[in-house]
Amino acid sequence: MTMLALLGLAPAIAGGLNPTAARADNPIVQTIYTADPAPLVYNNRVYLYTGHDEDNSTWFTMKEWRVYSSDDMVNWTDHGSPLSLATFSWAKQDAWAGQAVHRNGKFYWYVPMVVRATGQMGIGVAVADSPTGPFRDAIGRPLVSNGEIDPTVFIDDDGQAYLYWGNPRLWYVKLNADMTSYSGSPTQIPLTAAGFGARTGDANRPTLYEEGPWVYKRNGLYYMVFAAKCCSEFIAYSTAPGPLGPWTYRGTVMPTQGSSFTNHPGITDYKGGSYFFYHNGALPGGGGFTRSVAVEKFSYGADGSIPTINMTTTGAPQIGTLNPYIRQEAETSAWASGVETEPAGGGGMNVGFIDNGDYLKIKGVAFGTGATSYTARVASAGSGGTIELRLDSTGGPVVGTCRVSGTGGWQTWADTTCAVSGATGTHDLYLRFTGGSGSLFNIDHWRFTPAGSTPPPTDPPTTTPPPIDPPPTTQPPTTPPPSGDACTATYRTTNSWSGGFQAEVTVTAGAAALNGWSVRWNLASGQSINQVWSGTLSTSGSTATVSNAAYNGSVPASGSTTFGFIANGSPTTPSLTCTTP
Repeated sequence: MTMLALLGLAPAIAGGLNPTAARADNPIVQTIYTADPAPLVYNNRVYLYTGHDEDNSTWFTMKEWRVYSSDDMVNWTDHGSPLSLATFSWAKQDAWAGQAVHRNGKFYWYVPMVVRATGQMGIGVAVADSPTGPFRDAIGRPLVSNGEIDPTVFIDDDGQAYLYWGNPRLWYVKLNADMTSYSGSPTQIPLTAAGFGARTGDANRPTLYEEGPWVYKRNGLYYMVFAAKCCSEFIAYSTAPGPLGPWTYRGTVMPTQGSSFTNHPGITDYKGGSYFFYHNGALPGGGGFTRSVAVEKFSYGADGSIPTINMTTTGAPQIGTLNPYIRQEAETSAWASGVETEPAGGGGMNVGFIDNGDYLKIKGVAFGTGATSYTARVASAGSGGTIELRLDSTGGPVVGTCRVSGTGGWQTWADTTCAVSGATGTHDLYLRFTGGSGSLFNIDHWRFTPAGSTPPPTDPPTTTPPPIDPPPTTQPPTTPPPSGDACTATYRTTNSWSGGFQAEVTVTAGAAALNGWSVRWNLASGQSINQVWSGTLSTSGSTATVSNAAYNGSVPASGSTTFGFIANGSPTTPSLTCTTP
């Protein structure tokens, strides 16, 4: 986030966000303007921490941070804003670029803000028990405050953590193991032409280094990727044999391009691939103060070099496919047109502000041999509307049409179910919304029912499945905690109907904390599971296994967490086996 007041750079903004103009799948968030991406891989999922540019901004007007996640790099789940300026009582304004890391079973998010007492930038640290928050101020004051910005955090193989930050200079401190304090004093890293490239025409900035450092290690080589020159910026990088240098300038990662005069890097490896995150002004109304996060896949050179990466509207390729036969959050999509997201009354997020002609694109949906029905959780304070299920485009074949009636409130939820025909193989799924004028309805989550299984009734069960995001509140175990290092699991049926039932399982840790768990049981004759929340299902014959979801794998000693499921058949009380990795 460059301080450009003295430069007089304030390009005209063409109005607020207008996401109805369809593009490919980059940028990856279309419901709001996002900036300054910081990826984190945790429990086989990518979490992306971003800033939020307010609509119609003519400066870096930012009040909160946001979290998104994906397990396929194209369909991203919106987890809302678990951290904002209001989290820090000492902060005044400017929720600018930060980074989150995982350590000690907790998540630490380092973010810069203007300190109310001094009027200069300081860096705070927030902490949470889940990658999606909620986050709280860890120390009640700035961790460091010298008027500079853009923190990045790196934990080396020996356990030593480093905090780097700076514009116009580059600083570091060695963080202590608690990640909320440091040893020694803030120290400058020398900015030399050999280390960071030579800049001409600005005596106050003799090197290309501008801001936005991103530090990591790969195959024994330390990388510092940063926003270079100004303005407009490009992305460059340097490497070193150690975390403190000496640094050697290696060249350009992403040339100056796009309609934002700033850029900000974030790099991670995930499922065997390497990914470069950045921001641009590619959405309608976008520009230097209304930016959008995007991503590209790349491969390192044999010598560890980073190739030149250009912005695309295609983005990264999909990893695998999306399973439509388990609960999918409506706020998970590859492209959202016209809609917004908002906090849902029961927790998590829902898609709302749906008007006639708006749509959601969900990429790479694996229908397999076919689906027979579709069920969505919806709410409407108006007269409702219709969900058209289309394949491969907004004008593609209609495989189902679900009517949404008024429910009496925007957070008064009910299920709507409709028949599906012709949904086989793998396709992009478009949920196209139609109806009258104004907002039609909200949608929280959905799923398809595969051929050969019996869907639950249209009316919601007595006990509504809890939202996947954020993690559900931990319920007390129904049996005493186990002794030793093991985990135990207890089962209860929460509802049943003709041809199906709903149940939940509580996993309880013993004397030692859990970092991942699996629960296994045998399905009775006629039983099959068609939906699981707060867990990941796998089956082999009549054996069902549910493993932890990304956010609930860490369970403290004697603590517990709960997952639920809907199944076909008649309820039974199975014998459960709980294991840890």
